Amino acid sequence: MITNRKITVVIYSTSNDVTKRIISGLPEKNLINEIIIVSKESVEKPEEITLIESDYPFSGDTTRKIVKHTKTPYILFITGKHEVELFEKSISNFLLKMEETNAGWVYSDLNEKHRDDFILHPLIDYQGGSIRDDFDFGTSFLVNTDFAREFLHDSISVKNDFLYSGLYDLRLNISRKHPVIRISEPLYSVIKTTKVDPSEKMFEYVNPKNREVQIEMEKVVTDHLKQINAYVDSSSKKLLNFENDFDFETSIIVPVKNRVNTIDNAINSALKQKTKFSFNIIIVDNYSTDGTTETIDRLSQANKNIIHIVPAKKELEIGGCWNEAINHNACGKFAVQLDSDDLYSDENTLQKIIDKFYEDKCAMVIGSYKLTDYDLNDISPGIIDHHEWTNENGHNNALRINGLGAPRAFYTLIAREIKFPNVSYGEDYAMGLAISRQYKIGRIFEPIYLCRRWKGNTDASLSLEKHNANNYYKDSLRTKEILARQEMNKHHPNK
Repeated sequence: MITNRKITVVIYSTSNDVTKRIISGLPEKNLINEIIIVSKESVEKPEEITLIESDYPFSGDTTRKIVKHTKTPYILFITGKHEVELFEKSISNFLLKMEETNAGWVYSDLNEKHRDDFILHPLIDYQGGSIRDDFDFGTSFLVNTDFAREFLHDSISVKNDFLYSGLYDLRLNISRKHPVIRISEPLYSVIKTTKVDPSEKMFEYVNPKNREVQIEMEKVVTDHLKQINAYVDSSSKKLLNFENDFDFETSIIVPVKNRVNTIDNAINSALKQKTKFSFNIIIVDNYSTDGTTETIDRLSQANKNIIHIVPAKKELEIGGCWNEAINHNACGKFAVQLDSDDLYSDENTLQKIIDKFYEDKCAMVIGSYKLTDYDLNDISPGIIDHHEWTNENGHNNALRINGLGAPRAFYTLIAREIKFPNVSYGEDYAMGLAISRQYKIGRIFEPIYLCRRWKGNTDASLSLEKHNANNYYKDSLRTKEILARQEMNKHHPNK
């Protein structure tokens, strides 16, 4: 029997003491019908509290047990390892938003409490393309139980005994039929002992230690794409026979603004390339003011294959600079990335990339890179090879992850047709998603590129606001791409 307008609170316990404090601090106890603790081990608890013991708290089976056991219309999940303090009317506000919108999943902004300081931690709105498994819902969110029960019949994580992706699967299942709504005000505080850099988890999904988790997540998102008719079968990809109407086989593209400390290293790295074909270097100098322009001038005067472009437009971002380069009449058949503070790992990088185009007849090639500091010393996590990519499903899994790797290279005619968005974050991801919808992407899994991390990087020490803006933009790219794939599948159904 469903208890009207009451909730079940589910607490994922990582510490007995923290769990006790969360329970004792729960407000509006008249609205709470039952408390469930999910833990890897037995915990001390009052008799009226239910314990679900599991070595895999976020598994499909554990999620099924929670939903099946719940006898209230709503479930309030409290996840994470930090202590949570709900505000006086938090539960009422969650319920009000749920009932006003007939949502399936409601989450809110939060405060981070550091000793006596409260810092607002805003989240971002959920979109149709917010299908990455690391979407930040905070640590407390309300779920409609009836809508969650539908998950029991459709869940790939339950059917396949997945150990890590139950909540992810639950969220995607609910989102297919019901709104996922954000409350843009904090309804609780998370108590933290240290401040966390919002970009610290940037490379978590490519960590080899997480490989088993990633395989599960990929299966869940692939099932989701099939359910919403946005899945693309690898057999539908077009293979290319490349045109030869280019003066150069390849152009190395270097967009740059104010990189006087690194631009000469990057250009010299390009000049050292040994190839069986002709190539040039197109540098798009976006109105540098720190001496970068003079460095490029000096190097271009000594080498006729360096083309120095200063765009006529002053409002260009990195994507706009790429469009300037690929549309230049000297651009080669293939356009290969070199960021102004990075280096090719040796003199054979360019040849390996172009060989891959012909080997796979693909429209894009992505390599692997090694992270270094400014002085080229290796730094953690080391080699980023994106081994999660497969020829069979990489183009679908790309909608789950936040990046595709580097260096990136494009068949120029296709890149001209699609065009880069005029932004300085995610422009390459947008191009990669669009290309992968119809064409094959070739991968090189050995490190052929050195990516230098230093305080001058555009993604160094991002504020939370900028981190949120970046994530929102990439979710919007996924939303657009999903719609494009659904439209494509209407006219050309998958086999």
